[in-house]
Amino acid sequence: MNQDELFETLRALLRDVLKARFDGAAYAKLARAHGYADGYMRALLDAGLVDRNELLDLVGNERRRFVDEVPAYHAA
Repeated sequence: MNQDELFETLRALLRDVLKARFDGAAYAKLARAHGYADGYMRALLDAGLVDRNELLDLVGNERRRFVDEVPAYHAA
């Protein structure tokens, strides 16, 4: 996998976390989604595939993007 594919996988995991949070999902579902995303980020860091600042930027951008889309998400 190239870095773009790795980041797209991480974006999908982050969207799952944010969706579960905004949907008011059960704690177990939210905790599982957090665990997957956290574990994936730790693996990327440990393997030296990304650095901390890249991850912080990606997570921040994905959170902003999701929040901007929330009104459209809830209207559907």
